[in-house]
Amino acid sequence: VSNIRLAQLDSLLPSGQQRGKLEVAEGNGLKRKRMKAESDVTRVPPSTRNQIEAYASLKGEQVAARITADDAEQDEWLVVKVIHFDRETKEVEVLDEESGDDEEGGGQRTYKLPMPCILPFPKRNDPSTTQEFLPGKHVLAVYPGTTALYKATVVSTPRKRKSDEYLLEFDDDEEDGALPQRTVPFHKVAKARVKGFDVIAFFVIKDEINLKDEK
Repeated sequence: VSNIRLAQLDSLLPSGQQRGKLEVAEGNGLKRKRMKAESDVTRVPPSTRNQIEAYASLKGEQVAARITADDAEQDEWLVVKVIHFDRETKEVEVLDEESGDDEEGGGQRTYKLPMPCILPFPKRNDPSTTQEFLPGKHVLAVYPGTTALYKATVVSTPRKRKSDEYLLEFDDDEEDGALPQRTVPFHKVAKARVKGFDVIAFFVIKDEINLKDEK
């Protein structure tokens, strides 16, 4: 009934006032649509936002970087230093500090790599936030005396050895028909990559540990 009465009252208003009310209503509708569109563009899922912040915080730190293309027969991983993270392109600029020693022309080489090509190392000064890899687990680790990472299998953990080093067997590192066991500091060992997953998993594990600490 109230709607009918309102309609009757509107019909009694001069046409100019009716048109003004219509324009205001349409304007408010457009404004709401525009605000919704803008919020849809700027809205970023919390998990993605946390991941971006985590990458931005890596500036100045050493990380593992895959410098080969996705379709390469073999992945090449190097220890590099993060010098910049572009929030727009989601690319990480890194510096190979050792490249100038061996390559012709000298000079240190830089790479701009997508986020999945970057794998953070555990914090050297905070072992409590480090994921422990159990014996038999496949990992990526820095080969002793180099800045290159290779696949390896865990033989013994730092906790069991009561030290800060893993005991590892590197793939294709055969000597005299056997794989020698080599020690590698825990902060130079990372989870073996499954493309597109492990970098995210690293930050999820890190966030879960931080949440437990806050409780």
